[in-house]
Amino acid sequence: MNRIENHPILQSRKDRRQIRFYFDGDEIAGFEGEPVASALIASGHHVFSHHHKDGAPQGLFCANGQCSQCTMLIDGIPKKSCMTPLSEGMDVRTLYGLPHLPAEDEPLVQAERRSVRTDIFIIGAGPAGLAAATELGRMGYQVLVADDKAQAGGKLVLQTHKFFGSEADCYAGTRGIDIAHILEDEAKRHPSVTILTNAPVVGIYKDRKAGIYLNYESYLLVEFTALVVAAGAREKALHFPGWDLPGVIGAGAFQTLVNRDLVKAYRKILIIGSGNVGLIAAYHALQAGITVAGIIEVAGRVNGYQVHADKIRRMGVPISLNSTILKAEGRDKVERAIVAAVDEKGQPVAGTARAYEVDAVLIAAGLSPCNEFLEQARRYGIMAVAAGDAAEIAEASSAMYGGKTAAMDLASMLGKKIIVNPEWETTRKVLASRPGDSYERSPVVPGSEWRPVFFCSEEIPCNPCATVCPVGAIQLRPMHGNIMDLPYFEGNRCTGCGSCVAVCPGLAITLVRRIPGEKALADKASGDKASGDRAQVVLPWEFNADFDIGTELDLVDQKGDFVERAPVVSKRRVSSRNTWLLTFHVDIAHASKIAGIRVQPQEASAFQSAEIPADGAADTVLCRCERVTLGEIVEFIRNNKVRDINQLKSLRVGMGACGGKTCSQLVGKAFRLAGTDPAEVEPATQRPLFMEMPMGAAVNEGLHKLGGKEAGARGAP
Repeated sequence: MNRIENHPILQSRKDRRQIRFYFDGDEIAGFEGEPVASALIASGHHVFSHHHKDGAPQGLFCANGQCSQCTMLIDGIPKKSCMTPLSEGMDVRTLYGLPHLPAEDEPLVQAERRSVRTDIFIIGAGPAGLAAATELGRMGYQVLVADDKAQAGGKLVLQTHKFFGSEADCYAGTRGIDIAHILEDEAKRHPSVTILTNAPVVGIYKDRKAGIYLNYESYLLVEFTALVVAAGAREKALHFPGWDLPGVIGAGAFQTLVNRDLVKAYRKILIIGSGNVGLIAAYHALQAGITVAGIIEVAGRVNGYQVHADKIRRMGVPISLNSTILKAEGRDKVERAIVAAVDEKGQPVAGTARAYEVDAVLIAAGLSPCNEFLEQARRYGIMAVAAGDAAEIAEASSAMYGGKTAAMDLASMLGKKIIVNPEWETTRKVLASRPGDSYERSPVVPGSEWRPVFFCSEEIPCNPCATVCPVGAIQLRPMHGNIMDLPYFEGNRCTGCGSCVAVCPGLAITLVRRIPGEKALADKASGDKASGDRAQVVLPWEFNADFDIGTELDLVDQKGDFVERAPVVSKRRVSSRNTWLLTFHVDIAHASKIAGIRVQPQEASAFQSAEIPADGAADTVLCRCERVTLGEIVEFIRNNKVRDINQLKSLRVGMGACGGKTCSQLVGKAFRLAGTDPAEVEPATQRPLFMEMPMGAAVNEGLHKLGGKEAGARGAP
């Protein structure tokens, strides 16, 4: 079983009940209630179906209930395995071709209309949705929040790292998994707020109603006065030969497997994209004991926070700029990825191709807002506002304030006379800021007293180190007058408590001080002049520390270059931050350069020289659901002078189970290759229902099969 048993941050859930189920007739084990897809991957099964058009293998891709690539036959019904909870004795089968509807021999026995009424309906229980619910609940509105996942918190429930931002404003220095619980508890303190989980919204209707596929079993109609769309974002797809193989997966889907379900899904991965999502995914992989061969970035600079990138480099993960993936290869799943450097036109450079032996490729190419419900509501004249990523792609810290301001805007639209704190929008904009300038830090000469050394050199919104210092010795250098300013050591007093080291989200602070070396102590005892001084350095460590004192580790500088190998002389766990502080004795000349500890060896990023493969983009599937290639789409656009994306439905592009959510991000490439500006093309018409559900669910047909009419009420608000 590929399970994570000893995670440095997450606790293995002892309360989970192991059950048996069947996959293609074979009995295997899983945990009750976990997604079927996660149980299968934990058992080493990655192929979930074979496409009806060409028999191509398909597997988990988004783990978010949106792409439908994980559809399988579950108890005889085609269902998304990433959203279907596992139950005892469940019969799961690989889907070959198109599923057949089961025979329906029983007449309709029962149909039930279920509906509720609320003042404000919020779509999404992520940081923005929960923050909006808290503010609206505080004002006395009846609020119903619906989220498609089993736990509130959105992507926060996948984040084991400490957050940037301000400690006072958005819990900076606290891990995302903990912030999720804090925000949920704050919302639930208001009795007028109800949060429904496992409750995907399937449609918004003209008469100010919304449909919820509650518990993926029954249909609930919600009548509301106003709407907050805080549905977050979906990961952008990336088109390259082999991108449709099982094992090519969204970075967020990978985090779902590793951090939510504690599944050690892969052995060795390659990450495409150096935004914060890709950088953090590398960190999460290392914590799960998964090797990271590298991060590939087509641009000439890192897209995420430099402090994140430096942290990952220090851990032993190289970041290759001006590079791109050319192809993923494998029979039924990923076995190899071919990468090359690119020139200023984005074309691969001869002689630079290299092959990585990996079993997964993570796509971290950015995010697209899930704003379909907002557009739908506005077309119908429904009072609606957006919050969080549905309004602007930014960090979760910004989304919290986006939710607060959206709630105030909506209350004002509803006629409530309120005074909005003007600092909220200012704070939100600061938290959403892109990185600013970078500065060189002056070298630190270790003295006899402790002194913090800062390895954050780029302006980003972050200040927890300044707020936790018990003696106020860390200040922000006044350049912007806000938390974009860089921290520095003020004065000459440091207690060496390590609070700043433990709280730093970028693991970018160390403590140093000069100590007498062994020769110096001997010389001092004999009356000779002291010499041979050494230095102590304290470093953060967010991995398992089950090694003995005296174990030697590789110490590296800010960018990950080797400095010195030194033994651990002490280790202390700061329980409030769930972070270890490791102390080393090092050469005094190295002390202020040492920024971190290498986690994986250099050979982890080994590769073989390769040939640049022939350009197979035209023959590569662009629409995954219907297996339509890029070349087929380009030819159709040229031959038919297509100026409306809906015309592509003649090829069945966008007609598949994902509802066009994946290929809609990619068809612009086809129009450009056909010589048409995508901006001049009429966008696709949205489907009436956002996601598929059984027809019988729309009338709650067959609730008697669950044990009578009352059984259908489980999960009702």
